[in-house]
Amino acid sequence: MRVIIIGCGIAGAALSLTLQRAGISHLVLEQAHELSEVGAGLQQSPNSIRVLRYLGLIEELKRIGVAPKAHLFKDYESGEVLLETPLMPKVADYFGAPYYHVHRADLLDIMVKAMDPENIRLDVKATKLVQIDRGVEVTLSDGTVEKGDVLIGADGLHSIVRQEFFLADKPRHSGCVAWRGLVPVKIARDLGFEQNSYVWMGPHRSAVLYYVCGGELFNWVGIGPYSDNAKESWLQTGSREAALKEYAGWNSQITDLIAGTDSLFMTAMIDRDPLDAWVTDRVALMGDAAHAMMPYHAQGAGQSIEDAWVLGRSLEMAEGDIPAALKKYESLRLSRANRVQQQSRAAEHLFHMTDPDEIARRNARFARHQKEDRDGFPIGQRWLFSCDAEKAVTGTDDDWRALNW
Repeated sequence: MRVIIIGCGIAGAALSLTLQRAGISHLVLEQAHELSEVGAGLQQSPNSIRVLRYLGLIEELKRIGVAPKAHLFKDYESGEVLLETPLMPKVADYFGAPYYHVHRADLLDIMVKAMDPENIRLDVKATKLVQIDRGVEVTLSDGTVEKGDVLIGADGLHSIVRQEFFLADKPRHSGCVAWRGLVPVKIARDLGFEQNSYVWMGPHRSAVLYYVCGGELFNWVGIGPYSDNAKESWLQTGSREAALKEYAGWNSQITDLIAGTDSLFMTAMIDRDPLDAWVTDRVALMGDAAHAMMPYHAQGAGQSIEDAWVLGRSLEMAEGDIPAALKKYESLRLSRANRVQQQSRAAEHLFHMTDPDEIARRNARFARHQKEDRDGFPIGQRWLFSCDAEKAVTGTDDDWRALNW
């Protein structure tokens, strides 16, 4: 069996490591001339950490990661904590795997360093994709043709594999922009930010904050509507003055944090509508190519990592029946990822409410959860965090399937 993977972001790298572990021949094709990652922080919850542990990366994760003590939902103006849910170490005790904040670039770096360089070709772009009898052919921009038994689209939001074999749809613009910044640890500490995960909620916008890079930097992302043109690029710079204007009237912890940020970036917030199928014969989608989602539940990278393990293990267990293996992968992953995708889209309203009565009902619901949730974990969190990709692929995940969200 030979697997061709288009794209070497977090999804493609995780699949490469899964196949490498299984001894399955594969080639990752990446159009960038070097493997690097832009962006900012990622929250990696137990469902994805389990897979990274299976891949032998747990010690490196401990080095690059930050273990937050709690997840705090706060009022934008007063700073009042509306809901607190436990994270480390309680989340590790309860779910059997830890929770880490990492920088996206750090995570990709430890994954790439674990990959066999013979399995990667850089600076090549796929120009033609064809299914042939019992296989696939990929024509590249340098004129070469790569043949394989299966083709995997891990090529992100603007996937050519999705466009060619599934649906030539357009990404959905949410109408929101993400303002992003990283500040030195001293600035965050001086402002009173502890080693937690924070979600500040206000009218029309929110802010998410946490430490990354082993605790050396503090990552913040502010999401809300913005009238000026914002691109999809992670490299578009933003104006500190414009960001401060957007967050005028917010608690001084937030405005002082923005004021203390030297370099700001802004990115248009875009996702995809869910698909009814990710597989056709010997072609499959994974990661953002299959389920690009809004960031409100911090599951974009995590769901991609789950995809990688289930897909790689399904191929490993296939006994030569590749179409059956891909269908098994789809049956185990599509409904879960689509649900996370839809819940992530719906959470925008939860975080950005403007109606006072609706806000009061939300806050009352938070207070009820704070009092009643078993061990402090809401049902949605238990459904997200309890999923074990290895148990899913071996059919031993009955306990998780008894949960709901």
